[in-house]
Amino acid sequence: MSAFREVKSHLVLLRKYFKFNLAASMEYRTMFITQVIGMALNNSVFIAFWFLIFKNTGNIGTYGFNDIMFIWAVSSSAFGIAHIVFGNCRNLADQIQKGELDVFLLQPKNPLFSILASRTIVSAWGDFLYGYTIILVFFGFSVFKILLFSFLVVSGGIIYVTVFSMAESLTFFMGNSKSISQMISEFLISFSIYPESIFGDKIRWLFYTLIPAGFISFVPKKIFMNSSYLLILLLLVVDIFFILLNSLVFKLGLKRYESGNLIGTRL
Repeated sequence: MSAFREVKSHLVLLRKYFKFNLAASMEYRTMFITQVIGMALNNSVFIAFWFLIFKNTGNIGTYGFNDIMFIWAVSSSAFGIAHIVFGNCRNLADQIQKGELDVFLLQPKNPLFSILASRTIVSAWGDFLYGYTIILVFFGFSVFKILLFSFLVVSGGIIYVTVFSMAESLTFFMGNSKSISQMISEFLISFSIYPESIFGDKIRWLFYTLIPAGFISFVPKKIFMNSSYLLILLLLVVDIFFILLNSLVFKLGLKRYESGNLIGTRL
């Protein structure tokens, strides 16, 4: 029961962070809407890009046009939800370097959770809505499809957040890991939006280990497109593993953390 209460209290905290960040973003409503639409339009260019490729070349390995649209949809919405809810996941290294974690360490909740949830990225709404738009346009509407897709989006979002923040946490050990964390982030994003079949067997093992793009796009595609629902259990195990690993890396890193002696308040 104590574990249940702990999870419930963190979900309540997450809801409060989300409401606060959304309200802060909506203070500049025109800019909010412009960034969301701009990101969605930017992503939409790739629909035409892939349409022309498939029109001229046909299938790419086992991937057809709808397969590509799905992995773009799920990876885009997963990236979006990750940065809407845990928008600080790629800013952690800067805060570590500047010694700005003190205010979070004094809070009664899990400091990593609070740090990650303390910020939102406005343009990420465009990514999030783009994915759902693709599903509705190319796969039609059904409550089951939307619920299943939403689960896959949340699962992929967890992997994005944990991998990004683990990469940022390397700053604890290296002093400045920004270049490495950016490289890891770019690899994870890039590998999750291109068909698995274009990569050789010597590279594809990376998608399920060091750069787990496979659990963001390729496994969800099998679940959604091929009704391989048993793989849902695999995603749950993988999500829990990365959550625990991320927490462990952060805790070990905190032992090397040097405070910036900053005094501040968060309302």
